Amino acid sequence: MRLEFSPDNSLNGKAGPERPVWLRGVRTGENLVLVFVLAAMVLLPCAEIVLRKLFNTGIPASAPIVQHLVLVLGMLGGAVAARDNRLLALSTLSAHFRGRFKEVALVFSSGFAAAMSFLLCKASMDFVLASRRLGKTLAYGVPLWIVQLVLCIGFALVAWRMIRHAGTTWRGRVGAFALAAAVVAMGAWAPIPPEQLRIPALLTLVIAVAVGAPIFTALGGAGLILLWSAGETIASMPINHYRLTVNPTLPSIPLFTLAGYFLAEGGTARRLVKVFDALFGHLRGGAAIGTVLACAFFTSFTGASGVTILALGGLLMPILLSAGYKERTSLGLLSGAGSLGLLFPPCLPPILYAIIASSTGSSIGIEEIFQAGLLPGLLLVVMTGVWGIVKGPHVQAERRRFNLRVALDAMWGAKWELLTPVVALTALFGGFATPVEAAALTALYAFFAEVVIYRDLKVFKDVPRVMTECGCLIGGVLLILGVALGFTHFLIDAQIPDQAVAWVTANIKSRWLFLLALNLVLLVVGGVIEIYAAIVVVVPLLVPVGVAFGIDPLHLGIIFLANMELGFLMPPIGLNLLLASYRFDKPLVEMMRAALPMLLVLGTGVLLITYVPWMTTWLPSVLK
Repeated sequence: MRLEFSPDNSLNGKAGPERPVWLRGVRTGENLVLVFVLAAMVLLPCAEIVLRKLFNTGIPASAPIVQHLVLVLGMLGGAVAARDNRLLALSTLSAHFRGRFKEVALVFSSGFAAAMSFLLCKASMDFVLASRRLGKTLAYGVPLWIVQLVLCIGFALVAWRMIRHAGTTWRGRVGAFALAAAVVAMGAWAPIPPEQLRIPALLTLVIAVAVGAPIFTALGGAGLILLWSAGETIASMPINHYRLTVNPTLPSIPLFTLAGYFLAEGGTARRLVKVFDALFGHLRGGAAIGTVLACAFFTSFTGASGVTILALGGLLMPILLSAGYKERTSLGLLSGAGSLGLLFPPCLPPILYAIIASSTGSSIGIEEIFQAGLLPGLLLVVMTGVWGIVKGPHVQAERRRFNLRVALDAMWGAKWELLTPVVALTALFGGFATPVEAAALTALYAFFAEVVIYRDLKVFKDVPRVMTECGCLIGGVLLILGVALGFTHFLIDAQIPDQAVAWVTANIKSRWLFLLALNLVLLVVGGVIEIYAAIVVVVPLLVPVGVAFGIDPLHLGIIFLANMELGFLMPPIGLNLLLASYRFDKPLVEMMRAALPMLLVLGTGVLLITYVPWMTTWLPSVLK
């Protein structure tokens, strides 16, 4: 579903021939720019906090500068993800192709993706030229259009790199280039009216995505085709992309992601597992409790990106097996626990949900969405832990005693990382920092803990690599989010949300029946669509319908996010199933059987969250 394969079918595209010196220089330069941009995004908000507290002043225009650095990070990171063949894809079908059929599929998907990227580049140039005529400046006399030009550069680089990855020989690349040129020419000089080409064009897009085109091609291509065939300007795609990436709250997403990357790449996983094993390992089901808590802690910082399974799986699996758990039970527990923590601060999907839902007219603050998600998140953690206890061996408590000294030593060894949530939550809810400043402070603290205190990461050897990896991930995600918002803009312009409200309210009279239908739809959406894209595309359609049924926007948001969390286990292509299959080298069918009990447990929790709204609304009402 969301794994990426290189032309030689290697994960993440890291294999390949030796590159020329000049190409290695370009790669190094791009990586350094990503590092510089992320470093500036961390330091500017932190400096704002210090200057405001000490001198009651700040850095002029620091907020818009940081917001536009997100634009640079997103486009350059997307170009780097394309360079390394790591753009997120919906389908892994091409991994099963062989021989000539595989080559044709790669040329077709890459060529079509390149065509969509080129058209987005062209639309971005139209937007930049229009912006240039307005004569606006960003800060310190820098014209705004110069910064916006990164949209054109980014999409152009993505288009070129999609063609380069169309094959290992020039024959495949020439074929992809020819296909891309034909698609662009058809759009510009088609002898048939565009409205008559809408269905064929969309079917071609579906085929390209099915054989491996990236997610951004699916959403961006759909937006471009629908706008073009409706006779509207495609410049609205980059305009909406720009609007999203310079949102005042959006910088908190890459900054919290960076904090999670520092923790993931350091020794945090090892120390956390040691702490929770020391605290709970002596109990019956203690290994499961420790697994659940470690995963929830880790996911709250790394986001719902599957990093938890990859980072903790190798550490937790031996602990579960040595505690007497069956292999299938252990696999299911790790798959299910891998997405726990999605509702806890400072996890990224709730932040994005608050941003997108607020853009539809429902005012939701980041603090409110995290307050609303606390009790539901704890419910899912407790239910998973109880299932782990029930499945645990009965003799566990007799084989091991609690050792206070070992527990204290483990906690002392991980004290700086255990304080990370305190830093994040104090900054987020303490009233002295904005969400962006809280995220920057958390990233700086994680850097200090892993580089200066624990020294797990070397400043010049490891930190640039970690920051580049983070920039690559964020770039790929922001590329999806930007074009998804353009696609959503078309849906809103076409009054699709209004039509959805009218249809649902006419055919479903019961609020409870609507909630049940909503759970079923969202479960499927969570299983087949990347969570960030689902938020941008589905939430603007969902919020008006929820309002029509009188559902509290916060309750609706937690229902949505809980279903997305459950979707990670949805057969056959839930993200956690795929990553666990890859991490533990197990067939996907075996992972599906192992995860089925956890799917039922978490599904029950989602139904409780859905039909007991006070669980979501009580805490925000108390803390108002």
